[in-house]
Amino acid sequence: MSYPRFLVVSLGNQAPYFDCLHSAGHFALAAAQKVLAPSQPSFATERYGKKSCKASSALPYTFIQSPTMMNICGPWVHAAWKEMLQKHHLQPSELGLVLVHDELEATLGTVKIRKWDASHRGHNGVKSVKKSMDPLNYPRDHWSRITIGIGRPEERTSAVVSDYVLRKMTSHQKKILDNEVGPQIIRCLRDLQDEWEQGP
Repeated sequence: MSYPRFLVVSLGNQAPYFDCLHSAGHFALAAAQKVLAPSQPSFATERYGKKSCKASSALPYTFIQSPTMMNICGPWVHAAWKEMLQKHHLQPSELGLVLVHDELEATLGTVKIRKWDASHRGHNGVKSVKKSMDPLNYPRDHWSRITIGIGRPEERTSAVVSDYVLRKMTSHQKKILDNEVGPQIIRCLRDLQDEWEQGP
């Protein structure tokens, strides 16, 4: 079996909340692109899913920062997925889908692979994508998630958590995402590629 092509989508928010912790996936994906450069080109404005977005297109990875707000990103992810299949004349089994998103329950900068069907843990972006993608008749054995730890406040009320994830990142937090998570993202992607190549 040939290697699948990867559609790697970071979930996050747009302005005025782009620089918040909830958008850590966008910063992590940008860091991963820098690790692979120059073979993975710099992010540029492209159109996917009928929306203008920041993308870095190469083989085997197409990195895209979701251009929608977190809570409603699912329909766009589905549209971008269908467009990738059509554009490259692929069967669903030939296109891996990986979501890159923030994780409250992990220390800042911790990167982990999480199975597609693992709990969304209240993450509204993941819930939106799964609501759009899971009912469809696509094979999901090449779908996965990569989580980026952002820590969490001691108090766990919804108001405190919401304020925490939408707060603008500090320079220290940005530095960790920019300097530490990129190589970990690439290791996760290569682990997934090895797993998918070997098959069941």
